[in-house]
Amino acid sequence: MTFRISQFAVVLGLSVLALPGVAQTPRYQSPLNAPTSPEPQLSLPTPAPITPNATVVEDVVARVNDQIINRSDVERAQQELAREDQQNNATPAEAAQRQKDLLRDMIDKQLLLSKGKEMGLNADAEVIRRLDEIRKQNHLDSMEALEKAAAAQGVSFEDFKANIRDSILTQQVVREEVGRRLQMTQGQEQAYYDAHKQDFAVPEQVHLSEILIPTAANADDAALAAAKAKADDIEAKLKAGAKFDELAKTSSGGSTAAQGGDLGIYKRGTLGKVLEDQTFDLQAGQVTAPIRTRQGYVILKVMEHQAAGVPPLKDVEQQVQEAMYMQQLQPALRAYLTKLREEAFIDLAPGFVDSGASPKETKPQFTAYAPPVAKKKRVEKKQRFDRSNGTGRFAAQGKKAAPAATGAAASVASVAAPANGKRKEPKKIKREKVRFGQAPRNALPPGPAETAVGGDVGAGAASASAITAAPGAAMTNSEESASQAADVNPLTPVAPEPTTKTRYASRERIVIAEKKAARRRKAKEKAIATPEGPSAQESADRKTQSAPLGLNGDTVKKKKKVKVKGAKKERLENKPKPSTAPPPPPAPTVNPSLGEGLGTAPVATQPSTQPVSTTPN
Repeated sequence: MTFRISQFAVVLGLSVLALPGVAQTPRYQSPLNAPTSPEPQLSLPTPAPITPNATVVEDVVARVNDQIINRSDVERAQQELAREDQQNNATPAEAAQRQKDLLRDMIDKQLLLSKGKEMGLNADAEVIRRLDEIRKQNHLDSMEALEKAAAAQGVSFEDFKANIRDSILTQQVVREEVGRRLQMTQGQEQAYYDAHKQDFAVPEQVHLSEILIPTAANADDAALAAAKAKADDIEAKLKAGAKFDELAKTSSGGSTAAQGGDLGIYKRGTLGKVLEDQTFDLQAGQVTAPIRTRQGYVILKVMEHQAAGVPPLKDVEQQVQEAMYMQQLQPALRAYLTKLREEAFIDLAPGFVDSGASPKETKPQFTAYAPPVAKKKRVEKKQRFDRSNGTGRFAAQGKKAAPAATGAAASVASVAAPANGKRKEPKKIKREKVRFGQAPRNALPPGPAETAVGGDVGAGAASASAITAAPGAAMTNSEESASQAADVNPLTPVAPEPTTKTRYASRERIVIAEKKAARRRKAKEKAIATPEGPSAQESADRKTQSAPLGLNGDTVKKKKKVKVKGAKKERLENKPKPSTAPPPPPAPTVNPSLGEGLGTAPVATQPSTQPVSTTPN
């Protein structure tokens, strides 16, 4: 069951602009009643200007997914809606409700366009077809003429095409997503028809076609007589059996000649009294006599005459289907648009209300950027090596003094501390210049075990106790000092060790020597890992095994005979032919026991394969 979807723009609240003059009425049709004045236009909320003494002329009213609706778009839609209400004679209540739902309808349109983009729909071909139909209806020769006609009437041709494209896309989305899910039955059609019979009641109306013989407004009697004669001649042809539409195409001078003179359907009271009296008394297929009008002589044919009342279901079945379709489509479409709202990003400016908003609709949250809180930097106090406390450790500045040392450390502290008990800050050690290959002497911390001073630690302690640790003096290892005390007489003067300067140039020689040693080590490892070669016996065996066996002749590949340029060619027929003589008889076999030769060789007897019987006879 197919349905026409011609009222989608009405359902969605969308209006497609149309050029004036597209649906022309006959020139002799009675004028319509003057429309009432439209309702005053609603004022839009205006945001505060950014600068003082300024006026806001444009701002964003709504954001729908990746599209925006500006204030100018809403104002233009309001003007168009007021124009439509004026043409349709809408009541003030209806006009106010449509103005209230205007923003809702614009958001609905953007949601459907976004869905059409997501579905990959394209309406370019349909837009061209619609524009071509409008061009034909306005009797224009080309699209350029249509564009000029739109510009002459103050209509932007690009906006006109965009409105047609948007209308086509929204209709396709509604048809695919909503219309295909609606189902109707014959029983539902009959029930709807019985419940809404008065909605399909029609007044008396006729479907007319015309043949017009035009005359000028100031035509003389001769011109009128000629037109009357031509009209009578056409009437005679119609009575003789000529087809009305063919005569209309060839003889009519009206604007409907190309359509065979078709004028459309007219209700009683919409035509002039002269035309109405002569047409409404005829049946379908009858033709009137030539009627004099201000435009000329016209001949009308009644194509269809419908009496007043309620037509049967079969005559209005398509209208019933459309009415049922629109009745089911409106709630289904509203539910579908509510679902799209819940899945979309919609943001309205303050003061604007979407009458179709969903309670489950999520609102965007706009927050300013806040940088993360910086962590408090941990400041470590500067430390330096302190030898005044006798421990030889790093002491933080500003902290309490270390506890008093005991034993040997106490003797060192007593020597370093002055008599008045106040600790004297040690002198700052200057940075020592260290050369390559030479360890620092004055800036190193003490070893794990310090040399005992002033304690009773055995032999040599008395001499060691006489040594005092001066600040900045080099500290020695306890083990080395103990060994020296055991082997060397401490009273013996020690000769100073010869010191030699280490130059930077000696570093290159050391590196080269290390590289050479590494290469020699790698060569030795490679020689060890390389297997030994085959022995002489193994080489001889391999040569014997690889030699050809020679069972089927020499297997050595023969060398190709090199052709000498200019040498005499050898032909196959010149080569000596093999002899065809029978082979000589075999030589006689000599029997050594007999000493004579036999004529023929004895036949060798084959050994018997039967078993020899060992049973006695």
